[in-house]
Order: sequence, then structure tokens, then C-alpha cells
Amino acid sequence: MRRIDLIVVHCSATRCNQSFPVTALIRCHADRFGFTGYHYYITRDGTVTQTRHEQLIGAHARGYNSHSLGVCYEGGLDKEGQPADTRTRNQKRSLLSLLKKLKRAHPEARILGHRDLPGVHKACPCFDAQNEYQDL
Repeated sequence: MRRIDLIVVHCSATRCNQSFPVTALIRCHADRFGFTGYHYYITRDGTVTQTRHEQLIGAHARGYNSHSLGVCYEGGLDKEGQPADTRTRNQKRSLLSLLKKLKRAHPEARILGHRDLPGVHKACPCFDAQNEYQDL
């Protein structure tokens, strides 16, 4: 059984006015990695899809994949393509619910945004996940 001590929150880095359904994510990651790199994906309507089994190592945070889970929400860019917190009300609810569930299953895990990892120079997930979920 894989020991999980980190839950990394990501955005898909897609514009808020363009659809990026789970099928597109899977196809994009299959082309890039040969498999889906995130463990969970949350679309704009709040639907949570497990895209990779938790016991399988993902491809979402270089240097941290072996002991982390990757959770991604659809969006992260405004209409002009600039980083922004584009989470819908439904995404916020679903993300909070999923993170609570994951923390119950992996109580030692810290929740961080991708941008909070050392050496990462991205805005992802385009909001302060570490601060928002620090009390979980």
C-alpha cells in the first residue's frame, strides 16, 4: 500500500469559457504520459471523477508523485488566458468534500497547491489552496 503524505491541488490551466471535459483531460494525459496523471478531476458542474487509482503513482508533481495524490479542477485561466481562480460554486463544494474524504483516508497528508511545492514556478492552482484548506 502506498503511503500518501501529500495531496496536491491543480487546475487544468484551461480558460473558464472553454470546456475541458474529463475525456479531454484523459486524452491529453494519455498523449503526454501514456496514462492519466491526476487521481481526481472536478469539472465545472462539480462532478468528481476518479481518473487514476490512488494506489498507482500519478504524474502531476515532479519529485512528489510517489507519495502524493493529484486533484485537479477544470479551469484556472480567465477568458484572456491569465491565471485566475475560476472555480465555480459547485467545484468549490466538490473540492472541499473530496479533500475532506481524502484527509480521512490519509490523515498524515498535507494539502498544498502545485505552486506551493519547492521549485515550482507556476500559478497552479491559481488560488491559495494551502491556506484555504489548512484546517482540514
